[in-house]
Amino acid sequence: MRIGGRALIVASIVASAALVGTFLALGGSSYAPAKVRDPCVQRPWPPNTSGLQDTAQQFTLSALDGTACKLHVSRETLVLALTTAQGRERFADDPRLQEAVRAGLERAIDDGEQAGALSPLVADGLRQLARNAPVDQVVGLIQDASPIFDNLGGLLQGVQGLLPP
Repeated sequence: MRIGGRALIVASIVASAALVGTFLALGGSSYAPAKVRDPCVQRPWPPNTSGLQDTAQQFTLSALDGTACKLHVSRETLVLALTTAQGRERFADDPRLQEAVRAGLERAIDDGEQAGALSPLVADGLRQLARNAPVDQVVGLIQDASPIFDNLGGLLQGVQGLLPP
């Protein structure tokens, strides 16, 4: 049995109307994009942060928030700028960058210590690194903090009590 051209057109119109009706019924007419969170508002680390990978992830997010706050931009804007060489060059010309990156890294260290993910001894060592390391290396740590935590885990593996369980 062949379906006529008119029947196909009517079926298409009915399907389109059903799609639009479903979209409207599910709240599609009132869509608003999610607001970008203020990077200056401290976000607590989740209580289940454990292990080097989780700690490195939270550390990176906290450092990005602190740097973005100091530069008065959103964390998302900062991340997009740091992912390309051109973006990093634009930020490198900003005289506030060095201070902002160091402040962001120190905020992450403070947050990690407050969350119990970093011992005071490790936090003090990281603060010295944040204050004295070349900014391009510090930016690399903010982009991905896992190398520093991987190295710390290897260096401190046999030492009891430096890293919380």
